[in-house]
Parts: sequence; structure tokens; C-alpha cells
Amino acid sequence: MGRGKVELKRIENPTNRQVTFSKRRNGLLKKAFELSILCEAEVALLLFSPSGKSFHFASHDMERTIGRYRSEVGLPLPDNHSTTIQLWRTEIDELKRTIGTLETKQKNLAGEDLSVLGTKELKQLERQLKIGVERVRSKIRRVISEHASSLKRKHRALQEENARLQKTLFEVNANHRIFGMGTYAFGV
Repeated sequence: MGRGKVELKRIENPTNRQVTFSKRRNGLLKKAFELSILCEAEVALLLFSPSGKSFHFASHDMERTIGRYRSEVGLPLPDNHSTTIQLWRTEIDELKRTIGTLETKQKNLAGEDLSVLGTKELKQLERQLKIGVERVRSKIRRVISEHASSLKRKHRALQEENARLQKTLFEVNANHRIFGMGTYAFGV
């Protein structure tokens, strides 16, 4: 059961205000950390308490994130452009390493470049492939099962429709016999 709405106004009691600040600060820092991990977001959080004490969290280099923010919103860059350029070069190098790692993993998963892997890495790769194969098989089974269920539903509906039509045909033929028309069914 959720809590009720909290009225957003300044907390008058200094002790309660400090406790609320501390709890919400910790929650905010935790959420920033989770967002950076779960979504691979670049997060920088800078927070100052009423007493002036600073708290911060940065998923990457804080200066780089601030520089990136400044360039995004059109704020002037610091006088030291070489620092900003170096930050961008660092990010480019990080991205190149990440791309290289991902390309290597992709090749390994395709069965290429395995000679550089040790026994531990090969076993780990084998486990990953087994898990992947099982997921694919599970998905195939689920799709086939859903398709079979759909076909069974259609088959039942067609059988019911056929039974209904046969009943109608029987009734029409019975009516014709009653009125002396024989077993003639009108053109279908």
C-alpha cells in the first residue's frame, strides 16, 4: 500500500528537515547510481546541503560530464580548451576500446578467433552459448505452442460452424420433405 501525498513545503522543524534531507539525499544518490548501471547513462549529480556540505555522484569523470553538459546547453567552455579536448579524446578512446571488446566477443560467439582464449574463457563462452541456445529453443517452443493453440481454436470454430451449417441444411431438407418437395437442397 502506497503512502499518501506529501505536501511540498519547507519543513519547519530543523531536526526533521535534516533527517528528511539525509534520507532523500541517499535515495537520490542511489537512484542516480542505479540509472547509470541499468541504462548505461552518463550521470553526474552534485548536491549541496543547507549547511553548504557537498555530495556528489558521477558514473564517469565529473569534469567530462560537466564539459559535455556545457557544450549541450551552449554554455561557454572553460578557458582551458585543451582540458575539454582531452576529455573528448579520453571518451573516444573509451568508446574505441568498448567497440573492440564487443567486436571480439561477437567473433568469439560466432566461433572465430578462439585460439587466443584460455580454458576458462572457452568454458565461459560455452556456457553463454548453451544458455543462448536454450533461450532460442524455449522461444521456438513457445511460438510453436502459441501457433498450435491458435490453429486448434480455428479448427474448433470451423467444426462448430460446420455443425451449425449441417443442422441448418438438415432443417431445410426436413422442411422440404414436410411440404412434399423431396430431398432437394437449394443451391449452395
